[in-house]
Amino acid sequence: MNRVALITRLRAAGCVFAEEEADQLLAAGSDPAALESMVARRVAGAPLEHVLGFAEFAGVRVAVTDGVFVPRHRTRLLTDTARGLLRDGGTVLDLCCGTGALGLVVARGFRGVRLVATDLDPAAVGCARRNLSGVSGEVFAGDLFAPVPDDLRGRVDVLLANVPYVPTAEIAYLPAEFRVHEARAALDGGADGLDVLRRVAAEAAGWLAPGGALLTEAGEGQLGTAHALLRAGGLRPRTVTDARTETSVVVAVRDLT
Repeated sequence: MNRVALITRLRAAGCVFAEEEADQLLAAGSDPAALESMVARRVAGAPLEHVLGFAEFAGVRVAVTDGVFVPRHRTRLLTDTARGLLRDGGTVLDLCCGTGALGLVVARGFRGVRLVATDLDPAAVGCARRNLSGVSGEVFAGDLFAPVPDDLRGRVDVLLANVPYVPTAEIAYLPAEFRVHEARAALDGGADGLDVLRRVAAEAAGWLAPGGALLTEAGEGQLGTAHALLRAGGLRPRTVTDARTETSVVVAVRDLT
């Protein structure tokens, strides 16, 4: 299959970045049969990252398998903000970790950081274990804080809580790449999109070290409620925004005393 024909085929399927995708598929296809299989999946609507078996996020390549949430480039605001709060020797806890990309990016380049990640989805846990194996990351299967080692209580410096926050009624309007091919549990935040954050906010202060911070994304219309939930949990929230990507990250800090 030549590049021009592939680009034409991808464009016809609605791929906006057909040229770039064609180059990636051509590089990944080990033989004509393998390439055709990959192209057929992409044309049928599978996310490019699932087809390729990896995603690029914040300069890091992470393994991604079918059904697992693909890290979004807009989440770079959360990881950049978290890196500004972390120090050598700190502890990072990544809840709803998916591929483990966020924790991996946040801890990268720091010395002596303990990185712990959890997810409920077995496929995501498998991805995260693969991606974090080179940095001695600890990955546990379970619901939010339930599988976290008890010795982390009161010691977490950076708590990444990129939990599902799409309101249930809005899932039907998401692009098919997300709605059909990613686990619903990675998207569905309940009636107002904040059900999972409510559970996290109720426990977070007990896991954070004094001065430690929780970071989570939220939609513009959810910020007021998200702040109230985190204040009720004993934290001091503020919002960091990126107008270019229309992204909002809530940073909620445990007091030093």
